[in-house]
Order: sequence, then C-alpha cells, then structure tokens
Amino acid sequence: METNRTLVIVEDDAAFANTLKRSFERREYVVDVAPGREALEAILEVRTPGYAVVDLKLNGESGLACVEALHAHDPSTVIVVLTGFASIATAVEAIKLGARHYLVKPSSSDDIEEAFGRTEGDSAVALTERPTSIKTLEWEHIHQTLVDTGFNISEAARRLGMHRRTLARKLEKRQVK
Repeated sequence: METNRTLVIVEDDAAFANTLKRSFERREYVVDVAPGREALEAILEVRTPGYAVVDLKLNGESGLACVEALHAHDPSTVIVVLTGFASIATAVEAIKLGARHYLVKPSSSDDIEEAFGRTEGDSAVALTERPTSIKTLEWEHIHQTLVDTGFNISEAARRLGMHRRTLARKLEKRQVK
C-alpha cells in the first residue's frame, strides 16, 4: 500500500521550521512549511498532506485552529502538535480536534516520526503523582482562558479579572512558544 509521505509543518519560528523541514526531507517526505493558518489553507487548496506538525502558538493565533482545519480537510491526516507551552487543557483540546499526539518541545524529528506511527494509547505509562503548585494551577487556568478566547490577551485578561499588561508580563515570564 502506497503511503502519503507529504508533510506540512505549521510553525512560525522559521529557523526551527527549516531544521525540521530538512530533517524530514532526508527521510524522504515531501515537506511544505506554513507560518500560520492562512498559509496552511493555501497549501490545503493544492495538496492533502498525509502528516502534519503544528506548533500550538503561532504569532498570536492558536495552532488548535490549524489542527481543526487540517482535520476538517482530511480526517486521515496524522497530526502531531508541538508546544513549549504544554497544559492538560490544550492537550485534551488538540486530541478532540483531531491531533494524534501532543509533544512538548524540544522534540526531535525522531520523536515526531515515532508519534506519527503511534495509533493507540499505552496503558503501561506510569501513573505518577505530580504535586501541583499554585503557580501551575494559575498557569493552567490562564492558558485555558487564553485558549477559550482564541489567544486574545485583552479578552483573556478581562475574563481573568486582571489588567492586560499584568497578563502580558506573566506570559513574557513563561516565554510562550
């Protein structure tokens, strides 16, 4: 059976996107790069990728919208979400919207290709108790609010009951990527 070895990388960090592109081209994928949803939609007009790697946060827009667009275009596209900004809320949303896997940066092309091949969950994953700090809970709440508002900082700040600049400073400290 012939497999569709076309890949679209949705990533706004040009250097990282280019590194991934070269790595996957060496693995014999045909690779397109899109820095955001608009460029992704242009690619989807001419090509149906078999695989996609989507960054969660793209220059002020949510990568989740790209996951949704990819899945709507072709539900068989294998989508892996990458983020330096992981939370339970976005992992759940990414899977609900059609992603197969969710990886935290830094992830190598080996990690990504392995995720492409994973079709089932792993019940042997260790259940470790993670102590949750107040800062982690706050961050997850902020992140969920950002997701709910489409990463609109002003609206998220209003819903969180804080000044927009305060929220912006908190986001700068976490280096959202």
